[in-house]
Amino acid sequence: MTPTTRLCALALTSSLMAVPALAQSVNLYTTREPGLLNPVLESFTKDTGIKVNAVFLKDGLQERVKAEGSNSPADVMLMVDVGQIDAAAAAGVTQPVSSATVDKIVPKQLRGADNNWVTLTQRARVVIVSKERVKQDSIGYEDLADPKWKGKLCIRAGQHPYNNAFFAAYLAHYGAEKTEAFLKGVKANTARKPGGGDREVARDIQSGQCDIGLINTYYIGLMSQAKNEQKGWYDAIKPLKSSFKDGGTHVNVSAAAIAKHAPNKENAVKLIEYMLSEKAQTLYADGNFEFPVNPDVKESAAVKLLGTITPDRIPLSDIAKNRKAAADLVDKVGFDN
Repeated sequence: MTPTTRLCALALTSSLMAVPALAQSVNLYTTREPGLLNPVLESFTKDTGIKVNAVFLKDGLQERVKAEGSNSPADVMLMVDVGQIDAAAAAGVTQPVSSATVDKIVPKQLRGADNNWVTLTQRARVVIVSKERVKQDSIGYEDLADPKWKGKLCIRAGQHPYNNAFFAAYLAHYGAEKTEAFLKGVKANTARKPGGGDREVARDIQSGQCDIGLINTYYIGLMSQAKNEQKGWYDAIKPLKSSFKDGGTHVNVSAAAIAKHAPNKENAVKLIEYMLSEKAQTLYADGNFEFPVNPDVKESAAVKLLGTITPDRIPLSDIAKNRKAAADLVDKVGFDN
């Protein structure tokens, strides 16, 4: 954080702390990009009359709320990774979300322990293949270690949070021994050293360097609308129906929690409930080709492009707990070397 950014953040914090907890306001701390959230926040204010004071942070959200302690103005924390939101709950800076609306809409495995956080949208991690060279339409994640893909698989670094969460989910399904064998098998199949981004996996499939890879679904959506060479990457790939053989599709999430010392708790609940409504889910999910968590939203941009998904049944909180063990296994097998 630059000195200028730090001063701006301190000034914003001071101004928030100086404002009393108004009945018609709610304070949001988030690591999401403003462009994705602002349409939903503006709609919320228009429909409810409740003003949203949003603080956008690149990182350090949990640490900031913890440092502010009981004087923190934060009402709602919104993060883009299950590990981050679960760590906030473990750090004791959240409180349970008590809401019949939340309980009705959000499946239990997509909520934190004791409802300390709630999923708002989902992004799936799926297998993509060459549209020209691979003919199958579905795959079990376990098959990524099949020797038939030797020298044909591209993947970003195993320690990247996207893959770390995926490997943590594999660990939750199969335990350490089978996960280690899986990692060794995937590494043996790589066409190049793991690295780059998800879109580079699509690029390398187009070039013929590899035939198969892993990608987050929203990248597929963004490439489909690209006006540059990325549209060609999109045209060269085919997403497969991807799932664990004894479960569903691996997802990560954007999720919200109510801050432990929220001065506007009632409005915090209202904001979370609103973000689960059909109207807000369409605005929010479509902004980044994410899958709505509200099952009544049938025609989201992601569903239109990629079809429906069945999220894996493993609780996301279990995945979060397995992340360190998964990272240790990645290092043990030298996945990123």
